[in-house]
Amino acid sequence: MRGTVSTPKKQAPHASGSTSADNQASSHTLLEGRLGYKLESALLVRALTHRSYAYENGGLPTNERLEFLGDSVLGLVVTDTLYRTHPDLPEGQLAKLRAAVVNSRALAEVGRGLDLGSFIRLGRGEEGTGGRDKASILADTLEAVIGAVYLDQGLDSAAELVHRLFDPLIEKSSNLGAGLDWKTSLQELTATEGLGVPEYLVTETGPDHEKTFTAAARVGGVSYGTGTGRSKKEAEQQAAESAWRSIKAAADERAKQTAVDAAEPEADASSASA
Repeated sequence: MRGTVSTPKKQAPHASGSTSADNQASSHTLLEGRLGYKLESALLVRALTHRSYAYENGGLPTNERLEFLGDSVLGLVVTDTLYRTHPDLPEGQLAKLRAAVVNSRALAEVGRGLDLGSFIRLGRGEEGTGGRDKASILADTLEAVIGAVYLDQGLDSAAELVHRLFDPLIEKSSNLGAGLDWKTSLQELTATEGLGVPEYLVTETGPDHEKTFTAAARVGGVSYGTGTGRSKKEAEQQAAESAWRSIKAAADERAKQTAVDAAEPEADASSASA
């Protein structure tokens, strides 16, 4: 199964740009080696072009359409894998497993493993604010690259790439425990500790086409953790994880101290009888 993509006609490069073109070709060869696929040059360039670079260079095509496509390919392959490997799980649990694998933080970590940030074409503004390691940019670019592999090599090759990059995360997701749904786990923990019901204060920044959501998890008026994401749901899950870890650590420390305090009278009694 193959998609098609129209590419502009190649023009002979100016002599002054030959070094830049050679460097780009070398860079692409390195990335293609890590991906395991050689892609049509113009398609790979587009997959690596962030909107900030496009806007600063006369409105070049961005990677957003490829990102849209790659997101669907990634979701399909991961969902199919979970469906086949967990035949007895209900839909709700499958959705939680998928969310644990397909989220900006997980995608960004996979992108960092490929050193994807060093290949992205970024505008000066994003470059100056650490854009090459920004989770949202890495996640979006990885999806665009998956979309490019799908268009150039077909679904089988794109699926093989997704399996190679994400199967370790899929396997890990089955053993996450509390991490499978941090919001539910936080609510259960705060109920056990008698702290009350968690609430989430969410703010959003950025233009409509690239919003970043920040959530603060509060319990009893106290903020225990924050999180960011490309969606409100993702930001809340990350905030819930941070809060859960904070509250659980405090609860474990109290339990440890209680055990120590309970052991001291017994030790004193033993010493006295001796």
